Amino acid sequence: MALDPDEYAADELGEELETLDDVDEIQAVLEAEQAGKDRKTAREAIHRRLEELDETGGDGVEEGTETEGEYEETKEDVGDEAEGEEMDEIGEDVEDTDESDEPTTEDDGDEDESTVEEEEDDDLSHPTRDKKHVRALEGGEYADMWVFCETQGGELLEVSREMLGKARELMDQFEDDYGDDERVVAFLMGDDCEDLAEETIAYGADVAVYHDDRRLERFLHKPYTEIAAHMARGQGTVESTDWREYDEPRYVLFPATNNGRDLSAKVQAELDSGLASDCSDLYIEENEVSNPVKTGEPGVKKTFEKVLHMKRPDFSGFEYSTILCLDNPGRDFHPQGASIIPGSFDPIEPDYEREGLVVEHDMELDEDWVRVEITEHDRLEAGIDLAGHEVIVCLGRGIADDPTRGMELGLDLVDAFEDAELGITRGIVTSAYQFEGHVEEYSKEERQIGETGQVVAPDVYIAAGVSGAVQHKVGMDESDTIVAINTDPDARIRDFSDYYIEGDLFEVLPRLTSAVESGETRLEAIADGSGGEDR
Repeated sequence: MALDPDEYAADELGEELETLDDVDEIQAVLEAEQAGKDRKTAREAIHRRLEELDETGGDGVEEGTETEGEYEETKEDVGDEAEGEEMDEIGEDVEDTDESDEPTTEDDGDEDESTVEEEEDDDLSHPTRDKKHVRALEGGEYADMWVFCETQGGELLEVSREMLGKARELMDQFEDDYGDDERVVAFLMGDDCEDLAEETIAYGADVAVYHDDRRLERFLHKPYTEIAAHMARGQGTVESTDWREYDEPRYVLFPATNNGRDLSAKVQAELDSGLASDCSDLYIEENEVSNPVKTGEPGVKKTFEKVLHMKRPDFSGFEYSTILCLDNPGRDFHPQGASIIPGSFDPIEPDYEREGLVVEHDMELDEDWVRVEITEHDRLEAGIDLAGHEVIVCLGRGIADDPTRGMELGLDLVDAFEDAELGITRGIVTSAYQFEGHVEEYSKEERQIGETGQVVAPDVYIAAGVSGAVQHKVGMDESDTIVAINTDPDARIRDFSDYYIEGDLFEVLPRLTSAVESGETRLEAIADGSGGEDR
């Protein structure tokens, strides 16, 4: 046997196999691997080489070898070189990257591969028999951080500006760390959106790619997904693509809005990559891992460079998980993608003299993608934007004894500050509390703070009668100073408050309002943080 697989790491073996063109010889390598280390990733590399030779007229894989369930061919429109491969977990928790879990044992199955009929699905550009098998991309060229800039009513959403500011910060640091000058690329679509594309340059983008079509005035799932993926792959006319020389973006950011969450999942699936949803922080650095799924061989450590670390609150609400999108041997997961919770970052000051490249994207839209047309609509009154205020007063279920009185006390405290607004928890939104008079308008969902509401990060956050549920914590955890008022000494919110007042909000709020109005507030005297009796 000319090639001993035991002498090579799994990723190196793939390169060596490219020098072999004899099917029988490669089959002998496969048998040697199965009799020796029997590494899953090594077997996959051998199978891939056998399939390549089969496509070019070779004899292919001998009947009876372990190929069942490991690969599925994609449809013709993916391309002759597309390869399917079993997909391992894309999201890697940074805390688990030193674990060396054993590779999953393959299920050989009872059904012969030749008898399996591939299902047809005209709604996907690269359908597969099941979701474990996706098109593989190996050794691609990746660059730049792309930011989807969502628009509404002819304006950029604030979260779009926030993401551009963070992307600018990350890519400036990227150049310092790696010496590579990669760009921030804004991409957007809509009706008459060229001016908005130019505005993204002022907020930090180096390049703005836009697709203008009157039919895209409102978000539509199919055309937005197809256009975004088309842009990312660098497809289109020479005039709209000659500014770049790579296969796909290195990173891509979406807003964690209703439309952004929808689009991010569809686009990342279309690009065969992963997604970390609802993130609140990002940074880029290298990572060393020993997981054999990622390294290709147990006991081997591998360093991944330029990894986007995507932090998001976990289900406990008290910890943050850091998600990584790491490649597998022979399988690139790009773009590394995340959706960003609005309010997580501050936009930079716009520089309207800043120069950048604005590119109009060219793509023919299928009429079937835009077959739904909105012929008439009513515009709702502007909602309440809680972001951007210096102080937020939030009321929770603690107002239950007298809901109307509790709401009035919260509004009195809001009025005592120069720049404050009232928020509420989901508990109030879903309750059956009876409010009298004008205070009822403050109990609507538009003021809800939390995972399914608004995310705020004021200088001071005053939570009165709020227990501190996980879903609520996500919406206010980035506040500079958190003051909690609660009768329960063991309320969860105490664990992440800077100041905790153990008391009845109906008694505390009036005193706090008087103190603010008189300018004699001294929060440092409220509690000593020792867990003893509050003062």
